[in-house]
Amino acid sequence: MAARPDGDGRDTILLGPSCLDRYIDEGLVLPGGGALNMAHHWSSMGFPFRLITRTGDDSPGLFMEFLDRHGIRYSAESIVAAGPSSSIDIVMRDDRQPWMDNFIEGVWSGFRLDEAEEGALSGAGRLHAVLVDPVVREVERLGAAGRLDHVSASGDFLDFRHYTVERFAGTMRYLDIGFVGWPGDPGHPTLAGIRDAAFGLGRLVLVTLGSRGIRVFDGAAGEESFVPVAAVPVTGTTVGCGDAFIAAFLAARWSGVDMAEAIGRAKALGAAATAWHRPLPESAYADRPADRRPGISA
Repeated sequence: MAARPDGDGRDTILLGPSCLDRYIDEGLVLPGGGALNMAHHWSSMGFPFRLITRTGDDSPGLFMEFLDRHGIRYSAESIVAAGPSSSIDIVMRDDRQPWMDNFIEGVWSGFRLDEAEEGALSGAGRLHAVLVDPVVREVERLGAAGRLDHVSASGDFLDFRHYTVERFAGTMRYLDIGFVGWPGDPGHPTLAGIRDAAFGLGRLVLVTLGSRGIRVFDGAAGEESFVPVAAVPVTGTTVGCGDAFIAAFLAARWSGVDMAEAIGRAKALGAAATAWHRPLPESAYADRPADRRPGISA
């Protein structure tokens, strides 16, 4: 796959799961998932995109009210699938960090783009994928079929829990930019494997180490760098920091901003997220009348 220029002016597709976040101690259920968090950030920035996701027919209103209120474009024809929504149980610990358990894949277990969604992708210039297993399978299917050859694609590998270096390289061959959140030892040999994959494939990979900094493996340029991060007091939780970082970086980079400035904007929004008590600020979940454009068909 040849490297593609950033920001060619065509549509951006955001692909990833919607999830019911069940806050057990509070008896509260909120719309969540990395794709919804990204969608909120991009909508707030005024960055144009459309969301491809699925919700079950048990609670579609919860998700669509959120999307409509924030002016997030989605396909009304395909967003609801028969079956339960994806969900996860969340317990907030005393340090305000979440304990997440009992993930239910729900309608995502057999996820595949429909014909209209594949058509939207064929006309898009950029794709960002939140790489849970069903999305990984779809990215690799589309990539192997050549359906991503025209797209500047990126992927969030979450915290690398379900990945080996070999599997990472297999998925990364279809992407241009990869994001890895790494909570472990910065000297772990896995990071050397990620670096080697980035350089071998000629890809850009950003490994975030929390307050310990960011490692940038720019395989296309043959350059490696370390970007320090100023630690800030965590008054909320760090659970939404990765989504905020990625959203800000891609919006900047795909708008033509240089690497250093894009990373600076990403660091700033990631730091701001440490003050939120959930993945998004409370205002994102507020129950207020729709004041932006509703979801439209893809």
